[in-house]
Amino acid sequence: MFKAVLWDFGGVMTSSPFEAFNRFEKEQGLPKDFIRSINATNPHTNAWAQLESAEIDVQDFDLLFAAEARAKGHTVRGQQVLGLLSGSIRPEMVKALTLIKAKLQVGCITNNVKSLGSGAGMAKDPQRTAQFEAVMALFDTVIESSKAGIRKPDPRIYTLACETMGINPTEAIFLDDLGINLKPAKALGMTTIKVLDASQAIIELETHLQMSLR
Repeated sequence: MFKAVLWDFGGVMTSSPFEAFNRFEKEQGLPKDFIRSINATNPHTNAWAQLESAEIDVQDFDLLFAAEARAKGHTVRGQQVLGLLSGSIRPEMVKALTLIKAKLQVGCITNNVKSLGSGAGMAKDPQRTAQFEAVMALFDTVIESSKAGIRKPDPRIYTLACETMGINPTEAIFLDDLGINLKPAKALGMTTIKVLDASQAIIELETHLQMSLR
């Protein structure tokens, strides 16, 4: 039934950046989920959306995000947020990816920032950056928002991925940690998995694919 599995990167192949956001908010005395609330306001046109679509650069994002934060009553610079994006690789997800790759196509659809590298490769630590790059190299196809000029949840980015891989959406499973990114994929016919943690996601993948991934 399935010919491909497509993955988000940050929050799926890596630990969620939302955990880092919450730690930062607690340290700075900010309301919990303050950063997420900014990113969820005007989600198609805000600073975050423009950065991931390569409409603005990191310097512009720093200022625009700060203005959006001020409008909500607090001070946070965009550069501070970018520094929180690098999670840790989930080895069990990498193992699942490798096992699936032996039988099916594997692809990645990631919203990223051009100047910060592919996927979640925003790490300042060279060793961690190398880990990210090694995982990204496992994918047969990588669709990056900063290169495509479109970002999730725009339906066109899922269609682009399927066309690149030569499959129909109904032949693909897509994993993401954000429900807003899963809805358009599901509407196109993809089977979707919302990633809450690695164990839950792998169990759902095993059920859909009828294969052991551990």
